[in-house]
Amino acid sequence: MSEPKSPTPTPAGDTYKGWVFKWTNYIKGYQRRWFVLSNGLLSYYRTQAEMGHTCRGTINLATAVISVDDACNFVISNGGAQTYHLKASSEVERQRWITALELAKAKAARMQAESDDSGDDFSPSSLPGGGGQGGGSQNSEVQSTLRTLGSKVEDLSTCNDLISKHGSALQRSLSELDSLRLTGEAGDKIRQVTERATLFRITSNAMINACRDFLALAQTHSKRWQKALQAEREQRVRLEEALEQLAKQHNHLERAFRGAAQAHAIVDNKGGAGPGKGEASDEDDDNEFFDAMEDAPEFITVPADPQFHKRSSSNASGLNTDLCADDQSLNEEPLAMNQESPSQDLVPLKKRRTRIPDKPNYSLNLWSIMKNCIGKDLSKIPMPVNFNEPISMLQRLSEDLEYHELLDKAAKCHSSLEQMCYVAAFCVSAYSTTVYRTGKPFNPLLGETYELDRRRESGYRSLCEQVSHHPPAAAHHAISDRGWTLRQEITVASKFRGKYLSIMPLGTIHAIFEKSNNHYTWKKVTTTVHNIIVGKLWIDQSGEIDIVNHTTGDRCHLKFAPYSYFSRDVARKVTGVVMDKDGKAHYVLSGTWDEKMEFSRVMQSSRGGENGTEGKQKTVYQTLKARELWKRNPLPDGAESMYYFTALALTLNEPEDGVAPTDSRRRPDQRLMEDGRWDEANGEKQRLEEKQRSARREREREAASQRASGQSEEGAPHDSYKALWFESCEDQFTGEQVHIYKGGYWETKELGNWEGCPDIF
Repeated sequence: MSEPKSPTPTPAGDTYKGWVFKWTNYIKGYQRRWFVLSNGLLSYYRTQAEMGHTCRGTINLATAVISVDDACNFVISNGGAQTYHLKASSEVERQRWITALELAKAKAARMQAESDDSGDDFSPSSLPGGGGQGGGSQNSEVQSTLRTLGSKVEDLSTCNDLISKHGSALQRSLSELDSLRLTGEAGDKIRQVTERATLFRITSNAMINACRDFLALAQTHSKRWQKALQAEREQRVRLEEALEQLAKQHNHLERAFRGAAQAHAIVDNKGGAGPGKGEASDEDDDNEFFDAMEDAPEFITVPADPQFHKRSSSNASGLNTDLCADDQSLNEEPLAMNQESPSQDLVPLKKRRTRIPDKPNYSLNLWSIMKNCIGKDLSKIPMPVNFNEPISMLQRLSEDLEYHELLDKAAKCHSSLEQMCYVAAFCVSAYSTTVYRTGKPFNPLLGETYELDRRRESGYRSLCEQVSHHPPAAAHHAISDRGWTLRQEITVASKFRGKYLSIMPLGTIHAIFEKSNNHYTWKKVTTTVHNIIVGKLWIDQSGEIDIVNHTTGDRCHLKFAPYSYFSRDVARKVTGVVMDKDGKAHYVLSGTWDEKMEFSRVMQSSRGGENGTEGKQKTVYQTLKARELWKRNPLPDGAESMYYFTALALTLNEPEDGVAPTDSRRRPDQRLMEDGRWDEANGEKQRLEEKQRSARREREREAASQRASGQSEEGAPHDSYKALWFESCEDQFTGEQVHIYKGGYWETKELGNWEGCPDIF
């Protein structure tokens, strides 16, 4: 038999030693040997003196089998070549060894499972102080102490099982004693009861000793952990203060650099040279900022002769030109359409509210919450209502209809290219409501709905439903009596990067016009909230949007320029070009997403002008005078104290009769926040979220039960939730899996029968 290395010494509380007789062979029989039980290993020596140099054999108890032969004999085998036949000096001594061996076996099996399955659970990065050399020694101590505490708890559990086992045997013996008459057998039974009582006492003493060891260890380390925890807290506070100070210094440096760069740019412009690449912003790679001086416009517009169509088609400049082939009149009048107001014949049936309670002045540091969320998806992080605004994400989606009249005008256009201009303006207008809105809308509960019925006032009605919780997704469907339908399913992904928060809406928006059968699709751009750590919060929109008319092939490319300290352009700038299916430009769009958009008819396009940053020639568009396409409505009086809500937003959470019981207007935490009772709103928000989690666990249990009984198909989802008013299908234009309105909501509302709605509030 090979001689393994001697076990690593451990505290005396985890070691059991003593003399036991071991079977050697048929000639010598049982011989007395010194056995040591430590760290889940049972080793033996001929004498105590051999412990320092010669181990005669070792068995790992994690995989060993322990069995009892008779009153004093017991056998330990690892299922292989090693089997120890042992004999104690008495039954009591044997039971002591059996108890110690069973405890050690349970502990060894548990530690082996931890080593195999979760070896990374105690990685340095997951414990305080990880990462440094000093942190490594602290981690080693933490690991050792946590494992020791855990083993003591398991000792208690094992002792409890043994007490139950011996207690049952003792109870049976006592019952047999009661049933016996006083005969000659009485003495034997009494001795048996005495022996079992002794065994029970030994096991109880072992449990008491384990409890005593656990308590002593906990008391020894309690003060040490308190000091370590306090030190970690103080270090964290120092780091937070240092980070905040760095952020302030960074802001000062940016402002100083901006002034120096502007002065340098003026000098360079006089000399005919622009700033070099080395002067770009020093943001890291995943930041959404770009230097606007380098990100030059893709095209140039120059004024064209209003009477261009009367001139000769000869090219005086020698450049290749593309004359506008539109058969409409090329004068400077606005797009041809019916200009009469579509709402003159409709009278509002209800006077909508124009105020909500003022926002309370609660002081709460946003950084104190956000510092724990760096790199995480905020949709999965519970946030207090202090950072919210009193409307839900469903109501925020409905705000896209703030300038629905743009779609009304688009529905009356005879030209698909003119119609595209209004669709593009509508797309941009949806962002105008966000310019001052730094509050976070409430995350809708699964099954939550929101209706916006403005049919009698503005000709449309809209329905939103939260169709998924992970990932959070909302489906929206709006239909107008004036010939258009708008639908979308949006999933919002958000990441906190330390200095700023990025919000990425995922999903496609569809606009369908009944008269022309034109079907438009586009996606949303990224929203960024800046100055999370220090300074005043502000919003920026950046990215590109391609609006496609799937019926005619027309396209519009919109570009939202990110804000830059070094740009001399107007802030929040949006530019775009409307092209037909052949790529020929017909209209140029320009403006800002927070104020207005204008359009200009393209008379001629050519390749030339200044070279771009990559040496490519830009397209030069000769256009007629720009005309206003859309302009933002002014905010209501006192909007700064009402979360900067627009006139429409102020009415979104106004209570209405007859809405579904799942409607956002009925959500209690949102209503409490609007009323200024934020502490109560936070408590109610936690209750609703826990109720939603309980409902999800119940659905998962039902799905698991169906899978177990074979009632569901292989690979069925763990959560069997299905939306009530929308159905999942594949979009024929984008190929995405989306939820489309299946009908029935407005009919159910007319009947006033909401029995099928879930109880979510």
